[in-house]
Order: sequence, then structure tokens, then C-alpha cells
Amino acid sequence: MDDLVPAELTPAEAVTAARIAEFLTPGCRVAIADGAGMPIGLGRPLAHAARQVGGVRLLFGWSFTLPVPEDPVAFPDVRTLLGGYALRRAFGGGVRYLPVRLSTVPALFASGWRPDVLLAGLRPVPDGLGFGSEVAWMRAAVDAGAHVLAEVNHALPAASREPALPSDRVTVVSEVDRPPLELPRPRVDEVSDAVGRHVAALVRPGSAIQFGPGTIGDAALRAIDVPVRIDSGIVGDAVLDLDRRGLLSGIPLATYLAGTAEVYRWADGRAITARLERTHDLTRLSSQRLVAVNTALELDLTGQVNVEGFGGDIVAGIGGHPDYAVAAARSPLGVSVVALPTVRGGRRTLVERLSAPTSTARSDVDVVVTEHGSADLRGCTDAERTAALLDLWG
Repeated sequence: MDDLVPAELTPAEAVTAARIAEFLTPGCRVAIADGAGMPIGLGRPLAHAARQVGGVRLLFGWSFTLPVPEDPVAFPDVRTLLGGYALRRAFGGGVRYLPVRLSTVPALFASGWRPDVLLAGLRPVPDGLGFGSEVAWMRAAVDAGAHVLAEVNHALPAASREPALPSDRVTVVSEVDRPPLELPRPRVDEVSDAVGRHVAALVRPGSAIQFGPGTIGDAALRAIDVPVRIDSGIVGDAVLDLDRRGLLSGIPLATYLAGTAEVYRWADGRAITARLERTHDLTRLSSQRLVAVNTALELDLTGQVNVEGFGGDIVAGIGGHPDYAVAAARSPLGVSVVALPTVRGGRRTLVERLSAPTSTARSDVDVVVTEHGSADLRGCTDAERTAALLDLWG
């Protein structure tokens, strides 16, 4: 095995690399589980093993940090289901972004794009090993046939609703005790605080709230003053605030936990995270009073949404934005909200033409909120929508 141990790998990493190499073949597709529990300890061993095998293709998801070395020789083809964060400049900008909404990822895997191997952070659960701080698309990858190479992480919270993975589909290659990755709390300024207050005015007691990650969603949850449920893609620190104020009804449902260490401690022992097929099920979501609170990089004059980037510069990704927007728009008692400041980074957010393809259709945007107030676009023609938006921006 000496020829497989470069100087930069520790002996333990070299052993892990050899284990990983047993499951790789030239041209295989390897997915790396995302979110707070991503298996960052397997990155260097994977890169080493991939160099030995050749032609290994990578697939990323929502990455808080780059989990592998930037090695185009080891990984000649790198793609992601979600843009932004650590992947924006990775591999010299060579990470290729797939414009897919999250609810369609299981179908993507079933169409022939399934990973051959999934590297994932798992924790001990009754009857075996399972997910902890997120489930997301990873369970669909396993169901589609991916073999799991597990970094067993004893520090992940017991927060998943999902059962243990089939034992014959999992091989343990490493074991650690590393806390989940953290995301700092968004800094809420006067503008986002005003946006949040206007959003909160649309929320009725007993509503199910979905919110996007970041300052606007955080501000909206802080401003809510009636009891609500959380049925969202993520659960973060703002949900803890709701709980402390006695406004959180029931156990939240999400596919990711994302926040500070306090979130993971609070979530431990609560069955929160579930697979995309449940969290992003449009029929289930639209059967309740769903208030979807999402933001945008830009809106055009009819209310079409750009949440991805500017030209070829991918800032974020489609994610679950259109999933929750259409579900809330379909909900008889719900509302699909797009909330954003009128100016971001010196750039006016209402534009004549979007800088990137439309992420969410205008038909799935009910109400637009800025720091100035709100515009209800339901029942409006395009000309009326344009007039209302121009008036809202001033």
C-alpha cells in the first residue's frame, strides 16, 4: 500500500483512501452528501483514490464548504445541484451548475443520473446507521442504487425522521466525533427588518411557514407574533426564537438543519429532517395554509423571479424556491410571497429584464414585499402587475 500513500495523507487517511478506491471505477459518478453533516473528512482520501482510478465525476449539493481538494486531474467533471456558497469559485469556476428544482432530483436520479457512490456523514440510529442533520436528496440516491461510503460521525444530532439505511448498502470507511458545520446567524439591518415586519403582517395563526435561508427569511420569522408551524426546506436559529417565544406549534419539518451549534443541540432528539419526497411534496404542501416566504436577486416588471445569478455568475441556485412558491400559490388559504429589498449591493432589484433565466414563474408569485410595503398581484394582468411593482419600488 506504500505506493498509495502520498506525503500529504496521514496514515489513517491513507487507509480510508484505500477503502474508498475499492468502490470506484473509471468514469463513475460520486456524490458527496451536503449540508451541515457533510463528510469533510473524506475529501482528501477521495481525491487520492480518484487519481488512482481516473475519470471520477463529482456531484455536489448545498455545500457550506468545499469538501474536496480542487483537483481537476482527480475530478475532470464536477457538477452541483445547487450553486453558491463554497462552490462559486471552486475548481477555477469549473463547477457546472445543474438548473434543477429540488423536488425533481429523485426523478433525475431515476432517469440515469444516479450516483454510483455516495459519500455521506451518518450517525448510529436504531437498527443501524442513518442521517442526522439533513436527509435532502441523499435517501433518493441510495434508493436509486448508490452505495454509501460512510463517515460515521457521533456528533451529528439525532434529528432525522428517516429509518436506518439498508446495511448491505453501507460501508463504513471512517469514524469521527466532529460537530456539524455551522452557518452564522444572518445580520438583520433596518431594511430587512422592515421587510420582515411587512411579511409577518400576512401570516395568520396556525399557518405553516416556509422560509428561504438568509437575512430576509430570518427577519420574517423574528417578526411573526402569532403561533405557526414550520414546514420548510431548512430549520435554523430563527425557528429557535419562535420556540422560545412560545409561537412554534408542533415539531418542525425540514430537509436541512442549518445554523449555529445551538440549533443542533436544540434539534437533537427531535424528528425534524426528512427526505425531499416528503418535504417538497407539492400536493401535501398545498393542502395546508402555507405561507411561502422566499427572496430574489431580481424581479422583472411582471414579477418573474431570478434567484440564481447574474449572467454566467451563479450566486445561488433554484433549490426549492419554485417548489414552495407553486405549492403556496395552489393553497386556497396560503400565499406565495417574494420578499426583497428595493436595492441590493447598489443594484436596483426591480429590472426590465432578468440577468439570468427565470427561476420562478410570475404565475407562482402572489405578493411581493419590500421595505416600503407589499403589492398583492393576485388577479392582476401583466400591465397591472407592472404598475403595482413600479409603485412599490417608488
